[in-house]
This record gives sequence, structure tokens and C-alpha cells, in this order.
Amino acid sequence: MPRRERPLAEGDGALLRFARDLRSLRERAGRPTYRELSERAHYSEAALSQAAAGRKLPSLAVTLAYVRACGGSVREWEDRWRAVAADLEPPEPAGQKGSPYAGLVAFQPEDADRFFGRARLVEELSSRLEASRVVVVFGASGAGKSSLLRAGLIPRLDGPVLLFTPGVHPLEECGIHLARRTGAPVPPLGDDPRALHRAVRTAAPDGTELVIVVDQFEEVFTLCRDEEERGRFIDALLTAAGAGNSGCRVVLGVRADFYTHCTAYPDLVEALRDGHVTVGPMTSDELRLAITQPAVRAGCAVESALLAELVAQATKRVGVLPLLSHSLLETWRRRRGNTLTLAGYHASGGIEGALAQTAESVYGGLSEAQRRLVKDLLLRLTALGEGTEDTKRRVSRGELGDDDDTRRVLDHLADSRLIALDVDSVEISHEALIGSWPRLRDWLAEDREGLRLHRELTAATDAWEALRHDAGALYRGVRLERTAEWAAAGGGASLTGRERAFLDASLAAERAERGLARRNSRRLRQAVALLSALLALTGAATAYAVSTERSVSRQRDTALSEIVAGKAAALRRTDPPLAAQLSMAAYQLAPTRAARASVLAALPFPNRRRMAGHQANVNSVAFSHDGRTVVTTSHDRTARLWDAADPGRSAQLSVLSGHTSSVNAAAFRPDGRVLVTAGWDRTARLWDVSDRRRPFGLSTLRKHTGQVNAVAFSPDGRTVAAVSADRTATLWDVADPRRPRALRTLSGHTAEVVAVAFRPDGRMLATASFDRTVALWDLAKTRPPTFLKGHERGVTWVAFSPDGARLASSGQDGTARIWDPARGREVGTLTGHDDIVRSVAFSPDGRSVATAGEDRTARLWDVSGPGGHRQIAVMEAHSDVLSSVAFSPDGRAIVTGSDDDTAVRWGFPAAWPGPIDVLQAEAWLCGAASPPISSADWAAYFPGVDYRPPCR
Repeated sequence: MPRRERPLAEGDGALLRFARDLRSLRERAGRPTYRELSERAHYSEAALSQAAAGRKLPSLAVTLAYVRACGGSVREWEDRWRAVAADLEPPEPAGQKGSPYAGLVAFQPEDADRFFGRARLVEELSSRLEASRVVVVFGASGAGKSSLLRAGLIPRLDGPVLLFTPGVHPLEECGIHLARRTGAPVPPLGDDPRALHRAVRTAAPDGTELVIVVDQFEEVFTLCRDEEERGRFIDALLTAAGAGNSGCRVVLGVRADFYTHCTAYPDLVEALRDGHVTVGPMTSDELRLAITQPAVRAGCAVESALLAELVAQATKRVGVLPLLSHSLLETWRRRRGNTLTLAGYHASGGIEGALAQTAESVYGGLSEAQRRLVKDLLLRLTALGEGTEDTKRRVSRGELGDDDDTRRVLDHLADSRLIALDVDSVEISHEALIGSWPRLRDWLAEDREGLRLHRELTAATDAWEALRHDAGALYRGVRLERTAEWAAAGGGASLTGRERAFLDASLAAERAERGLARRNSRRLRQAVALLSALLALTGAATAYAVSTERSVSRQRDTALSEIVAGKAAALRRTDPPLAAQLSMAAYQLAPTRAARASVLAALPFPNRRRMAGHQANVNSVAFSHDGRTVVTTSHDRTARLWDAADPGRSAQLSVLSGHTSSVNAAAFRPDGRVLVTAGWDRTARLWDVSDRRRPFGLSTLRKHTGQVNAVAFSPDGRTVAAVSADRTATLWDVADPRRPRALRTLSGHTAEVVAVAFRPDGRMLATASFDRTVALWDLAKTRPPTFLKGHERGVTWVAFSPDGARLASSGQDGTARIWDPARGREVGTLTGHDDIVRSVAFSPDGRSVATAGEDRTARLWDVSGPGGHRQIAVMEAHSDVLSSVAFSPDGRAIVTGSDDDTAVRWGFPAAWPGPIDVLQAEAWLCGAASPPISSADWAAYFPGVDYRPPCR
């Protein structure tokens, strides 16, 4: 007779409940003897009886054998075993330092000491890079491309390295990382394919080569939707690497399923012939090194049974490395002493389940509202594949919102290493999460078409906000209908506030347009019905019919006038002369309220007044005091003089060369005969410009130990103030400009000083600094300055009003501020720019202020009211950020400078920006707008209406 099973101990712990339930499973199976179970399970009777003894947790293998022998659910009991194992050996906190394994995130250059197993591949890649100027590394997702580049290749390179991922705008991303490396302004890498080549030669020290490493190059195809920009980026990289005097080599890391995308570019195909490296799965020996050596370096050991299990699981598997690394991290957190054990590995979920278990654990610990946020967040962070696997997608923080719940969810996911947070972006740590977490796969499969609609809606919202809510950027027609149906069916719950605002604005615009169309259609139907009735009348009613026909024509003209006025608004940025003529033609066709507003909104616009000649960013602009000359300074180390006497043209007069670095600012002496320039070569220079076509240098002001950022002449022309990155301002006696003499150094700022202005009476000096303050210096005394504090980030420019009673400052916080310097207090804030405000200027009458911002706009503000500071106009013409703005002495023009290497002169009607009627506006616009609207454009916008150009 078989021996009775020993009773379980008293208690209700997780281990005892597990043993009790195993025994119950055996009871339900008919209570087979342990000998019978042993024959079915192929494990010893002792091992099986110990599994249900409740004294220690059996291994996962024994547990599942016991369950199979009793006819139980293997999946259910595997989950039970992992839960009990996690309860008995809880993991250490996820954020604990000292882990020898990276988990989901890629190894970085600083992780080279724990990067093992790829020595052969690193050697091959290094040799290939020595032989070829362009190397492309292909590998499946999860094959370890990023770690190979970052922790394998980069630490072996002797020279400088530029590492980045392309993102949505790869050229811009490249320029930003290059600027961070050099400390110089972001180089323009636009239409010229050699621009990157020149920037690299400037950035790399003599005799060295810069290695440009572009990781996750597939983002060029998944995130960058502009095919033209994609082509320019690829051309720029290949040109920089292939030029005869090239200063760089290029390494691209690309996911293998994007190989065919790369073959669409012939020059890239040519590079692939000689510079192609493939990352495949690790061999068994390489896996052993990758598993054991990081642990050894950390003073730990890997149990031999665990090593054998991991090698068996991972050998010859493509894309398994992130899962392997994550399971090792979770096993290390469950280590016993200093040993990574097989039991801890099974408790973590193993290679297949560790990632899903971590994600599920994090998800399960959140509230219902936070779970909805996790779903929305991870769907946003996934780019749906078109014929390829789904990939991760980097998004900006602004796309996600900034409420407390969102921040908590982001922090929670980041602490668990499921996502990676940057200063202004978020992305999934590794694409392995997309394929390994069943819940996320289910979310992605639920409504792929809805997700695509959501992606398109997000992109359209970004464009709408970039265009300052331009109605022309709203959804219409089929796109709006499909998106609205998706949102109404439940997709609207995942929209952010900004996306909801865009969709609501699109629906409102659609309703308004349909209402207008219905009214016009009703009028036309009524008119047609009336005409039909009149046709039945006798010839005596002919005169009445003619009158009615004219009424119908007027109704048609009214509708067409309103439609064209709306289309003109969408053209105002890209083709201002045509937009102005369409506005006037619409008003002349039918003087509707919309057409009248469109004519007035056309003021101002530039026309044949672009000053193009610099070879790099225009840093500053300034008028001479007689208004006949404009000076521009540039990163190309020159200043240039332009003829501003003729409003219709802007001819270059001369080039001032002498600085050995960027020329950041310039100012004319009040009599216009001397110019002072500020250079990043730590000098300011005085020039004789009495003959604008033949200027020459007078002297050099040398005192500062840092870049000279700005200069200004005193109102009497006898003193120059220069400010510098060395945190000081220096006053110079320049009564004799050939023999300048340093007078005084002003110290008090705690960061770089970037702008300076004299009060019109010459008794006070204002300086602006990146320490977030404006300093006011009483030049008649030597006491410390008064500091004006209000900007939340660095101050970029200062300007006094003509009467000296007010001071304007601009800042990196996206605002300009108006101050009462006598009382040392702020009296107004100008908000409207979407980015840093780089420059500010008062009009000669003091009633207006102009600002220039990195949102590519200049803005005009009415500051004449006692407490009202309102925006009057937005001026858009530049293709890059604006750096500077200046009024002409008569107030009839503004000049703006930009990082697009040009300056633009804007002209105003005499009465503007004051009250002006539509006839005055038309007269001025006709004097400025050219060429006249063509007959083809007319027919496109005014079908059926005789060609009548508005300006004759």
C-alpha cells in the first residue's frame, strides 16, 4: 500500500498555496501515485513529491512536468510559478546602479568596458572604414547595430566623431549636432549639397577627419516625410564624404528591411558596393562572452546551467539581443548573492517573457486613467510599417501634453527602461517591445487605419500651428470626413488638446464654407427659377430679365470675391505680390468685408528688396542715421554696405573684410562717416565709411578675452561701448578713431553679455546678458548697475525708445518686454512669437516696436497706449530663423536679417501702421506689387470673369 503524503505546514503563504493547489490538481486527476506520475513526467518520484511538499519552490521544468502529468493547463501554471518566484525573490529597484547589463537601451560609448562578443565585427567595421569613406551597416532590428556603432566603433576612433539620429528633419538635426560640437551657430545646410562639406571642414581640426555616424538611418524613410529633404540629406552626406578635399567619413546604421529603400538613391548604391557591413546573429562563443564578461567585470558569476540555457535560446536567432539583454538585467536584479541563477532567469520570464512581464507589471501597477495614457503614448511612439515591420517613432514632449498624469506615466515607463526620455523628445527604448509585448501588438492590430489617420492628424496639427493657425492649413473634404468619423467612433479619446483644437477648427471652417455654399446655391436656384419664369413672359418683360441677370452676376461676384480673399491669405507667405493682387482684384470684383480685410492684411510685404550676398548667416542689420545705407554683418567674417536710398532696389556697395571670425554686430557713428563692428575674434574694429564704395579700416579695439558680441556709439559719437562673452562691457574713447583709448570696464553680469545700447541722452548704458538680466549703468557715476529681472531665460537684445523713457528687451523665453528704466520695473510683455526672440527695435516716433524671432517671423507691435501693447502685423519672408531687426530713420521701412544668409527690406505706406483706408492700401500695393498678375493666374482664380488686372 502506498505511503500517505506528508501534510502541509500551517499557514497561507504564497509557497504553501502553490503546493496546496498542486495537490488539488493531482486529486482532480484521480490521485495517481507518484510512481505513475514519474512514468508520465519522466522525473523521479522524489522530485515530483518535493514539488508539492511546500518547503521550497520547485524548478519551472519540474512544475510543468507535474502539471502535464496531471492534465493541467501549462500556460496557467507557468504564470502561477513566475508570480510565486517573483514574490519569493522580489527584484531590486529598477533604477539601481551598477548593473552590468544595458537592458533594452543600446550600449553607449561610455559602456565600451562592458560591451563584449563583437570584437571580430568591430575589427571588420574599422578596417572597412579605413578603406572606404562611406560605410553602411545593415542588420535586423535587435541585431545590435546601435551598440556596435556606439560602444564598439566609436571608442576605437582617434579623431572627432559626430553621432546623431536623423529624426523628422535630418538636415536640421545634423546642423544642430554639428553646432553643439563646435560651439558655433547652426550652419545652414539647405539647398547647397556642399554646405555640409564646408561646415565639416570648418569644424574638424587641421589634419584630422570627422567621422559622422548616423544611427537608425531608417528614420530618414519612416519619420522624414519630405522626399526632397530626404534626398538633400543623403546628397549632403555623400558629397561631404566624397569631395576631393573631404574632411569626413560617414557611417550609416540601417535596419535590414530598409535595404531596398536605400537602393532608390544611385549614389548610395555606389557607396554600398565597397562599404557594406552586415550584422548577423552572434555565434555561441560570442554569446558566452557577451553573457559572462559583463558579470565578471561587476564581480558576479553566471550559473553554468543558466549560461547553457541562454546560449541555447539565443544561438542563430536574429534580433534576439535586446530580449537577451533585458532578461539578463532582470535576472541580475533577482540574483542570489553575486550569482545569476537559472531560477532567477525563469522568475524574470526568460528571453521570451521578461520584456512582456516587465511591461505587463508596469501596466498593472497603474490606475485606469494612467493605463489609457500608456496605450495612447505607446501608439504615438510607434510608426506603422508600410511593407516593413512597425518601428519606434521619436516624438516631441509638446505633442504629448504637460499635465501631471502624463508626466507621472512618462517617468514610470522611463524608470522601467521601456521608454527613453530626452530633454525635448520621447521614444521607445527598443523596437523589441513592439514585437514582444502581446498587449501592445493587440493595440496596434485593433485599428491600424485609425492609427494612420491619427499620425496624419498630428502632422497636420504641427503644420497648422507652425503657420500660426492659418485657415489654409485646415482639413477639408474627404480627409476631414474620414478623420471626423474616426474621432466620433472613439478615436477622439486619444486626441491631445492641440489636435482637438485643429479638428474643431477644421469642422467649423467646413461648416462655414458649406453654409456659404448653401446660401449661394439657394440664391442661384432662386435666380434660375425666377429666370425660368421670366422666360415664359412676353417680350415686354425682357428688361426685367436683364436686370435679374445682373443681380445673379452680382451674387456670383460676391461669392467669388469671398472665396478668392480666403485663397489670398494662404498665398501671403509664399507669393506676397500675387496674394496682394488677388486681394485687390477680389475687392474690385465685389467690395465685400472679407475682401476689404484681405487688402488691408496684405500690408506690408517685401518686393525686390532682398539683400543677398553673404555666404553664411546674417547676424545683424542696421541703418545709417540718414537712412541711405544699410550695414549687414555675417558669420562669413564680413560686413557689407547696401544702398538703401532707392526703396525699389538694394544694391551692394562694398564688403568690409578684416575680422578672422564671425562679425556679430555693427553700428554707424551718428554722422555716418565711421562704422564699428564686433567680431568673435575678440576684437571690435573701426572703419572709415565716408565713401561707401571704398571703406577702409581705421583701428582695432583689443581688450576683451572672449567673443565681442555687440557694439554701440554714444549719441555724441565720441564713445564706443563693446560687450563680450567674457561677461564685461568696455567703454572706448574714439574721438580720434585712429587712436582709440580704453576708458572703463563694466563688470557685474554673471554670464555672457550679448547686447548694448546707449540712452539717447548718452548718460545711461543698457547691457543684456544670458544671465537673464538687463543691467542699467549710470555713466556719470561708478556705482553698481541696476538690474532689470523678468525674463525667464537669457536676454538677447536691448533698445531705448527715442525719448529714453522706455527700454525694450528680447529674450530666449520667447517674449519681448517693455521697461520703465527710471523706476526699474516692467510695464508690458509682448507675447506671440513661438520661439526665441533674437532682436527688438523702437520706431523713430516711439509708437511701435519691431521684434525678430527664431519662428522665422518679424512682428510689429503698437506700444503707444498707456497699458495696451497689441500686435499689428506678422512679416514672413525668410526661410530660416530671424536674427536682427532695425527701423529706418523715417520709420517707413524695416530691415530684417536671417540665418538664411539674406536681409530683407520691408516698406510701409506713409500712414501705416496707423489708420489707413482700402483705397490708400490699394494705391501703395499697386506701386509695390509686380509683376502684374498673369492671364493664366487670373483664369485659375476668377474663372468666367474677364481678365482685369487690379493695377493698371
